[in-house]
Amino acid sequence: MSTLAGSRGSGPEARAAAIALAGGLEAALASGELGREQDLEAAEALVLGLLRQGVRKYLGVFGHGSTALGEALRAYEAAGLVRVFNLRSEIEASHAATALAWQYGETAAVFASIGPGALQALAASLAPASNGLGLYYLLGDETSQDEGYNMQQVPLAEQASFLKMASAMGAAYSLLDPWALPAALKRGAQAVFAPGFPAPFYLFLPMNAQAARLEGFNLEELPRRPEYPRLAPADAEAFREAARMIAGAERVTLKAGRGARGIGAAALDELLRRADAAYVHGPSAVGILPGSHPRNMGVGGSKGSISGNAAMAGADLAIAVGARAVCQWDCSGTAWKSARSLIAINARHGDASHYNRCLPLLGDAAAVVERLLEALREAGIDKGSSPSPWMGECRARRAEWEALLASRIAQESLPDPKYGRPLLTQPAAIATVAAFAREKGAVAYFDAGDVQANGFQLLEDEVPGRVFTETGASYMGFASSAILASALADAPAYPIALSGDGSFMMGNQILVDAAAQSLRGMIVLLDNRRMGAISSLQLAQYGADFRTDDAVAVDYAAMARSVEGVLGLAGGGSAAELRAALESAYAHPGLALVHVPVYWGPDERGGLGAYGDWNVGAWCERVQREKHRLGL
Repeated sequence: MSTLAGSRGSGPEARAAAIALAGGLEAALASGELGREQDLEAAEALVLGLLRQGVRKYLGVFGHGSTALGEALRAYEAAGLVRVFNLRSEIEASHAATALAWQYGETAAVFASIGPGALQALAASLAPASNGLGLYYLLGDETSQDEGYNMQQVPLAEQASFLKMASAMGAAYSLLDPWALPAALKRGAQAVFAPGFPAPFYLFLPMNAQAARLEGFNLEELPRRPEYPRLAPADAEAFREAARMIAGAERVTLKAGRGARGIGAAALDELLRRADAAYVHGPSAVGILPGSHPRNMGVGGSKGSISGNAAMAGADLAIAVGARAVCQWDCSGTAWKSARSLIAINARHGDASHYNRCLPLLGDAAAVVERLLEALREAGIDKGSSPSPWMGECRARRAEWEALLASRIAQESLPDPKYGRPLLTQPAAIATVAAFAREKGAVAYFDAGDVQANGFQLLEDEVPGRVFTETGASYMGFASSAILASALADAPAYPIALSGDGSFMMGNQILVDAAAQSLRGMIVLLDNRRMGAISSLQLAQYGADFRTDDAVAVDYAAMARSVEGVLGLAGGGSAAELRAALESAYAHPGLALVHVPVYWGPDERGGLGAYGDWNVGAWCERVQREKHRLGL
């Protein structure tokens, strides 16, 4: 046994070295290389507690509210146990950590100082909270002894102001007593690693608590990462009832959200065949069923598609899998126009019972589908073994949608009224980038706005995990920040962020951090000098756009080149020129930005249109009236 490491009097460097030598915290404790009881600061105990849960990467911005945490991390990074990435924005750090969880399955911690930094991290946490992704937020906070206002705290004579705000977002805890750290980390693990729909956890660290000395702290009290079994309803009658509902329906549509991502393609194929169901997916569920599958009708929702929305509107039985019924997902509750009943498969009881006339099947989506298939087999239900009028109708609408997509992609450019010359349309530009990404095995991230909407209408992948569309919060600037994760991941894939000019300007610190963190990747910046999605919405609702235009010309390629190691390229005015720019960008050893001016104007060929309702603005009264009529 190492005398220093086993001793309560050893310091963080000795403890970190003992853990590294033993091959991990568990091994060090089991061998006695590290004694169970240690005298250490609370900040170091926190690092050890997160290490026990598998958290080894920290992203953020240090400040006066996190110096003790920084010192603890310094010792553990020197021993090779953690990696710390100091970035230029807490928002960027949150987005990159979200992508680490989403794309790579790595749980990270975002750190920030007190005040503005904590608020920025809290705002950006809306993205993982909305998309069911778990990560830790370690936020500096005012001292617990209340000696007077701490700089950057909320200037009120009240306790725990930041904690109150975070608690409205999700699970939060203030470490007012550093000895409560094990309890805090247990609650954190229950949120971050929750089955079905993980969530962020906000841990507030008063500055004096971080540096508090814990004498004889028992490291075994630090909770491990929980492992949850896959669960499905025990009541077999629920599955028999679901089978009877499927057998009695004439037009079945299954719509998948992100919660369906654990279902194997073979099981999903069998369920669709036995139910004779059309398949529709939400924007963030691309690739769960191959895009070429004959029952795949594409995306459905407020933007949606001809075929996806028709399959939803015509279904007399809807099967919703792993979805929260977000307003754009089901047209603010008006998409299921013919549904007499629904089956909802979801890990969260609130989402499973969202609709009226609904049979909720609560549990892990893959486990529930397995049980449902057993019930269908036992009942001898195999409705799709021969052609049906329902699938014939759905496939006709799918052919109509595919023809529209082909015609819009073929219309490469249109005369742009602002630029005064022909520019690529967004469908043509996105199709070019998507084909390039598939060829190179790259992963595509779509930012909010027109780029996102045209992207999820256009893309149908054969496998999941190649396209990421943050439609939970639609956080502008997410994509360009998220691709930083590929510089931090253990086994990175080449990333391409597709971003509009407005979104990019909300996350352009990536240019510097990409160089600092040696990111190899690409940003394709589609520039229409406006908030095109909102301009289009204003025109559709009120006949005029207002304050969503932007007359300022920006040379984004020159902006990119101003950062050492970053390549800036012009994307050209044709698909061939864009393809050539993409090849040059891909060959670059660092980050490359391809600037592509794109068309915006009254010609409908410049986009892919909208096929569903949405409860916003001038449409609210009509959409709400329809929802009440449907009674869902």
